[in-house]
Amino acid sequence: MVNGRTVLERFPAGGPRGSWPAEEFAHARRLEGLPAEVVMDLATDAFLVIVRGGDHTE
Repeated sequence: MVNGRTVLERFPAGGPRGSWPAEEFAHARRLEGLPAEVVMDLATDAFLVIVRGGDHTE
């Protein structure tokens, strides 16, 4: 956990056109009850699926 956030998964920003794997992954986690959201990590040019606060792990 970093800055009160747990990173569940990382996805490269350069995915195939029309593909949103980070959003799809986050949606599936929300269906499981985790308050997952997608944020951009500019330093690594990647989308991160995170859960804010608490101790949420896959």
